[in-house]
Amino acid sequence: MGIMMQLSLTLPDWYLGQIHLDWWQHIENFKMKFTLKRLPLFLSVKQNSLSRLATEKEGLAGEARMEITTTTKDYDMTTEYDYGDSTPCQKKEVRAFGAQLLPPLYSLVFVTGLVGNILVVLVLMQYKRLRSVTSIYLLNLAISDLLFLFTLPFWIDYKLKDNWAFGEVMCKFLSGFYYIGLYSEIFFIILLTFDRYLAIVHAVLSLRARTITFGIISSIVSWALAILASIPGWQFSKTQWEITHYTCSLFFPYESLKRWKKFQALKLNILGLVLPLLVMIVCYTGIIKILLRRPNERKAKAVRLIFVIMIIFFLFWTPYNLAVLVSAFQDSLFTNECEQSKHLDLAIQVTEVIAFTHCCINPIIYVFVGEKFRKYLRQLFHRLTDVHLAKCFPFLSTDRLERASSVSPSTGEHELSMEF
Repeated sequence: MGIMMQLSLTLPDWYLGQIHLDWWQHIENFKMKFTLKRLPLFLSVKQNSLSRLATEKEGLAGEARMEITTTTKDYDMTTEYDYGDSTPCQKKEVRAFGAQLLPPLYSLVFVTGLVGNILVVLVLMQYKRLRSVTSIYLLNLAISDLLFLFTLPFWIDYKLKDNWAFGEVMCKFLSGFYYIGLYSEIFFIILLTFDRYLAIVHAVLSLRARTITFGIISSIVSWALAILASIPGWQFSKTQWEITHYTCSLFFPYESLKRWKKFQALKLNILGLVLPLLVMIVCYTGIIKILLRRPNERKAKAVRLIFVIMIIFFLFWTPYNLAVLVSAFQDSLFTNECEQSKHLDLAIQVTEVIAFTHCCINPIIYVFVGEKFRKYLRQLFHRLTDVHLAKCFPFLSTDRLERASSVSPSTGEHELSMEF
């Protein structure tokens, strides 16, 4: 301390100022070196933080993409996703429209079709006893309609609640019944047409071909083909959770989504439109030619009946088949896919109801127009009524019951076979 005081007393002022300046420069250089040494560590920390944030952001985006992929890798008719666009095609309006329209119409179809086809089965079993090929086909047609109708109450509940509450097993089970009933109905309509063709155009050949054995074998083959055609619909039907509710519908794998949609649409149109159309054109052309050679009132009725059968079938089924076909190929036909998809789904719902109604019309156009069948139906009602009255009031006479059962099945067999 004394030395410093002596230096400060002996050294000039300008030199002391230089010492202080050098000292402060050393201090500043030390600070700068310390800061530069700390800078890589600081930058490393900042870089790690930014990397971590980027990783977390990428992870969240990946999870979001994974969630979207997991949710939308399959096909659902209520929500579609365009992978070229991040916005999904929501179809809440379509579901709301279906919830209002479909349940009451399906209920009407169910009640009417159930009553009509059960009456067909009762009349066939009571008076026909399955002794002709026609009666076998008519019975199988009624069974296919009943199988199809069996699924309607579940679809009604599904549309009303906008939620599938019966589990995936029932989803597959009922979807299988739906498609089997649909395709078997088409096949038995074709068999009935071919049976009429053989009976009228090739009467001699039909005596050998139209046997009970032939009817049973052809019916078994038709059911087998219907089951085979229904396998994709059964396999890809499943339940899936969609935000607020469960759905039960076709879910195709995303990598082959468009191929499966086109395959299903083409299969439905080939089996349900093209094939029946070709069979009916060929068969009914031959039938009309034969019937026109013998002009009489009965022949005119037969021609009108055949014409009605053709027109009714295609009026009920063609709109639905074409709507499904256009929906499957909409990517090649329209640019605004979401809006067009909504319109097509609405068209499918409306035309589907029309197609379903055909199972109610079948008992009328194939059986109930026959005068003899109406006679058997009246007798069946009288018999059931008299049996019920006899149980409730034993003292009543049973004469009406005896009269109701007076027609023998063998007589009715021939008459009902001749009048379709």
